[in-house]
Amino acid sequence: MKAIIVAAGRGRRLGSETDAIPKCMVQVAGRAILHRQLDALVAAGVDDVVVVRGYRGDLIAPPPDGPRIRFVENPAWAENNILTSLFFAESEMAGGFLFSYSDIVFAPEHARALAETTGDPVTLVVDRRWREAYEGRTLHPVSEAELARVDGSGAAATVTRVGKRLVTAEAAAGEFIGLARFSAEAAAALREVWHEALARGREAPFGAAATLNQAYLSDGLNALTARGVALRPLFIDGRWREIDTEEDLARAEKTIPTWT
Repeated sequence: MKAIIVAAGRGRRLGSETDAIPKCMVQVAGRAILHRQLDALVAAGVDDVVVVRGYRGDLIAPPPDGPRIRFVENPAWAENNILTSLFFAESEMAGGFLFSYSDIVFAPEHARALAETTGDPVTLVVDRRWREAYEGRTLHPVSEAELARVDGSGAAATVTRVGKRLVTAEAAAGEFIGLARFSAEAAAALREVWHEALARGREAPFGAAATLNQAYLSDGLNALTARGVALRPLFIDGRWREIDTEEDLARAEKTIPTWT
């Protein structure tokens, strides 16, 4: 099973923590963010890891006892965003893949549950208890949460809209945490979306983004929904954290050790 992790950005809001190393190598509770991700992914059956790297990418490395990592370069990391960064690894998408942001830490059971969802085109991990993480979180407000609107229930539940400032807190079923699974068919559809957008130009608007280069993964996900590709929620109840700011890092230092 393959996982693609987008780890090209610097993470300026972590201050001096990323002066000399990329965001994914910042340690939280004594272990690098990336290494914690790899622990969870490998336990879920991932045996092929591709990392899209940019800022200080030469310093990204697996733990000594971890899986081998293959790297894809994003040389323009300072000028583009997550969706563009992902598509530097376009050749790795065939056959489907797990996807992860590089600044999240999640409990192993979330990765295992995601790996077991094999029947749907796209599965998004959505936290129903997302509000708890925003209590006292002053440097990363709710307006920056990638909230998800979900219609239906049970096996018929479908994510119909996801992204920052696209879904109100009142209408949200939860927050998309940045962990997802794409089937081979959905990966092909995402590639079609990308190439159609690319034909209009990198500086043309795309989704909620001012330009394609600044698009988030959520812009691509919403484009999939518009063409009838089903996005299924995999609901979780906490036990994950985004490490976006120095405040997030300090809070995670206290929270993550309680998971084990």
